[in-house]
Amino acid sequence: MPTAASLLREATRRLRAAGIEAARAEARLLLCRVTGWSRERLLAEPEAAVPEPEAARFRARLAEREARTPIAYLLGEREFWSLPLVVRPGVLIPRPETETLVQAALEAFPERAAALRLLDLGTGSGCLLVALLHEYPAAIGVGVDRSPEALAVAAVNLARHGLGARALLLCGDWGRALEGRFDLIVANPPYVARGELAGLEPEVARHEPRIALDGGPDGLEAYRALLPDVARLLAPGGVACLEIGRGQEGPLAALAAGHRLAASQRTDLAGIVRCLVLRRGSLG
Repeated sequence: MPTAASLLREATRRLRAAGIEAARAEARLLLCRVTGWSRERLLAEPEAAVPEPEAARFRARLAEREARTPIAYLLGEREFWSLPLVVRPGVLIPRPETETLVQAALEAFPERAAALRLLDLGTGSGCLLVALLHEYPAAIGVGVDRSPEALAVAAVNLARHGLGARALLLCGDWGRALEGRFDLIVANPPYVARGELAGLEPEVARHEPRIALDGGPDGLEAYRALLPDVARLLAPGGVACLEIGRGQEGPLAALAAGHRLAASQRTDLAGIVRCLVLRRGSLG
């Protein structure tokens, strides 16, 4: 019967050979998930025997990670805004840079008791909607996605954090089927130029949903589709926060200006302009 230490040595070696930088840390995470052991137990009892059925399941997961299946899909979870979220294949994995949109929203609406009307276009896992409803306990929100699979995951995440009663999830194409006005609109649309998709990390290019990545020939296709909805649905005094790719701020500000929306910028922790903040008002 293998020990925890022997399995970790094997896994670390194989993951390093597969080009995975955090090989030992990921091996530990996978072994904890398969065995149900805590990290503390794994460290305290390295020579503890792992039953053969669990060792076999661990090696199966290890083989998937060697093939560059994202670790988040194998664990079934990813943290976003310090909140644990369910993730599944077929749904974009939440990323730290997307937290820039939450930060921008909190700057725009510092009063946490505000009864905001929120709209999340392309909600995916629901990470933005969950984080914002968590931060604004009097807010209500609508999440829209054209993927039923993504909406199912978003529903699980809203329920997990006790937010389901304040959120409505709709299957649709951006905001075209919606009416009314929203105080805060957020969106993380696909923005990778089609010709650049193949050059992404294998975890992304091979395993994450293309529909959530492919921004068309120039990466701006989704923004052209959703900006008319943003302009129509944004309430007076409202703010829209859109995630963008590196170097897209200029072209997107020009597109927004065509819908009479003024743009400002927010950078992520790497110093990259990651969020375009749109408001009605003077464009001069």
